[in-house]
Amino acid sequence: MDRDWIATARTLSEALPYLQRYTGAVVVVKFGGNAMGDDEAMADFARDIVLMRQVGMNPVVVHGGGPMINEMLKKLGIESDWVRGKRVTDKATVEVVEMILSGLVNKRIVQAINDQGGRAVGISGKDDDLMVCEADDPELGFVGRPVEMNVQVIRDLYNAGIIPVIAPVATGMNENETFNVNGDTAAGAVAGALQADRLLLLTDVAGVKNKAGEVITELTPDDVTALIADGTISGGMIPKVETALKAVEDGVRAVVIVDGRVANACLLELFTEHGAGSMIRTTEPRVKPRRR
Repeated sequence: MDRDWIATARTLSEALPYLQRYTGAVVVVKFGGNAMGDDEAMADFARDIVLMRQVGMNPVVVHGGGPMINEMLKKLGIESDWVRGKRVTDKATVEVVEMILSGLVNKRIVQAINDQGGRAVGISGKDDDLMVCEADDPELGFVGRPVEMNVQVIRDLYNAGIIPVIAPVATGMNENETFNVNGDTAAGAVAGALQADRLLLLTDVAGVKNKAGEVITELTPDDVTALIADGTISGGMIPKVETALKAVEDGVRAVVIVDGRVANACLLELFTEHGAGSMIRTTEPRVKPRRR
């Protein structure tokens, strides 16, 4: 018999305890980075999500789309102002953001999942008032910070066997307000409101690294705070770990910063002993009732 088939059977057998552990689990996956612009990487991601659903998990996808937004703003000749290195999102910009995130990007991911045999439905933070925001910083315009989450629509979808795909565009407290929300922030808010078992933040880096440049596979919130204070965690990793800390505080059992460049990164993280990034979780043992 071909050895590859034997290896496949062994792999499936070894995955059994992990499959049992995650039956019924809610896993929020933030999808972004380079993989979004690559059809093959998109198909691989979609296949992983469909497999997660097939083995009894409840995957919820939240996506970003920065590069596509930049591309469209350039095409339309819309100039952006910047404050402290962050784009000011004015009314013209937020219209493009909504068009790209809720339209182009969201439906591309939905289509990729459906092409792999899954059932996906795309929504944004505006649907059923899922995500209500206030301005995070008035100087940045329509950049939102979630202040109210209404996640019943997500539960309704996954309980019906459907994979929700969420664009990080939200409604405001006032009528006709639209906010652009950072993809990681949106994923953290969704995971916290769902009390998810896992939040996987797919990134273009290997994970949180120590001073020697080695990936730290497991951290507590206290470890993260200390690593930020001594400068080990810096730059673009700070907002990611801050999202992770807030999610854990809100009741997510564990957050993993996953190297999305690795093939089948989600499956590696969930179904093998190896893992594929840095896990952040509280050390306090607690029993959490499983939400259906």
